[in-house]
Amino acid sequence: QVQLTESGGGSVQAGGSLRLSCEASGYTDTMNCVTWFRQTPGKVREWVASIATRTSRADVADSVKDRFIISQDTAKSTVYLQMNGLQPDDTAVYTCAAGPDLSCTLHREFAYNSWGQGTQVTVSS
Repeated sequence: QVQLTESGGGSVQAGGSLRLSCEASGYTDTMNCVTWFRQTPGKVREWVASIATRTSRADVADSVKDRFIISQDTAKSTVYLQMNGLQPDDTAVYTCAAGPDLSCTLHREFAYNSWGQGTQVTVSS
């Protein structure tokens, strides 16, 4: 089992930046894909970005790919989501999830077996 802990959320003004962290502990050898999702009340959880931990291959949603970067520090078992040019529409709870290789292809919630608790990002205009 992998335990995931997010940090780095907060409140910023439009145009600002935040870096979210997802630190893993436990059986991290099984954590072949780490993904960031986001969700706002009343809406479906949205896939944001994924990284394959063995290859560092990154995949970012078209809606944010010109502003968000996903990366990892394997020595720290941590995956980051650098968010630049934040807009009010980016306001959401951001949650990281870990799963097998297939998770990075499917981008679907059911493909992940470990989830963090989420961190709130609020962007004001």
